[in-house]
Amino acid sequence: MKAAVLGAGSWGTTFAQVLADADTAVTIWARRAEIAESINGLHMNPRYLPGITLPSALAATTDVAAALDGADLVVLSVTAQTLRACLTEWTPLIPPDALLVSLMKGIELGSCKRMSEVIMETAGVPDSRVAVVSGPNLAREIAERQMAASVVACTDEHSARMLQRACHSGYFRPYWNTDVIGCELGGTVKNIIALAVGIAVALGLGDNTKATLITRGLAEMARLGEAMGADPRTFAGLAGMGDLVATCSSPLSRNRRFGEYLGQGLSTAQALEMITQTAESATSYAPVLELARKFGAEMPITEVVAAVITGRLSVADAAAALAARSAKPEWYGSE
Repeated sequence: MKAAVLGAGSWGTTFAQVLADADTAVTIWARRAEIAESINGLHMNPRYLPGITLPSALAATTDVAAALDGADLVVLSVTAQTLRACLTEWTPLIPPDALLVSLMKGIELGSCKRMSEVIMETAGVPDSRVAVVSGPNLAREIAERQMAASVVACTDEHSARMLQRACHSGYFRPYWNTDVIGCELGGTVKNIIALAVGIAVALGLGDNTKATLITRGLAEMARLGEAMGADPRTFAGLAGMGDLVATCSSPLSRNRRFGEYLGQGLSTAQALEMITQTAESATSYAPVLELARKFGAEMPITEVVAAVITGRLSVADAAAALAARSAKPEWYGSE
């Protein structure tokens, strides 16, 4: 088994390490020559994972054709909004039978397509050749080889199991399923809810508020997912509740930090500059809301987050906007 990881950010580098530690031969493509040189020479990526020693078997290159040569797995780890352009360039170089694996957690602006849909459309491959990885995957902790689990999903069971074997290491336990829709929506919506939790933290609100946002955020995620055909069980698992809790609870989460900066009074542009890396919630909220309206899924927390990001609602008024909602039964369909 040979893998190519396209993208040497924190999560791409970490997943490349996971593959190498699972005895999968892996080459990572880096856009910057200094990162590739550091991975090859020092076994480190000081820009994104300072202090982490990477496996000596992990090779890096700035030549995407060299990385893709003979690859059985092509792991895509770029920002959601650049995936289509990158993949358009890379598709002619991808081996014809390779499984394409998405590490992205976002929805494409304009098209409202999930990342697997963008891959299928751009690379011209069937759903059986596209898989996703989703779960409580804070890159730094996994790079430190702390115990973690995740979900690898593909509509084709054989492909899901193949990916599971390729990334199953002593500290990284992948579970497989076939619910690509649920895994992708869970990975996207949790970033938006984490932003709301970050705002709450900055405002000095306590654990009751955070628990409320997490729980009701899960309800939003599940409503949209079920409306779009996802398996409801997915949202109770690692790609749903697991990822949501980790992202909302950890200061390592860039989306939660983005929310904290907004809660401290910074503008959206200033908050993004402070993070230095991509916070997918900053763009994905818009297509998520489009999908919610299209499928008739009520998502009040996401609506408030959108209003804050676009400046239509002040941070101070955000909590009041949610609290002012009418009282309802907890479960839809209850009398």
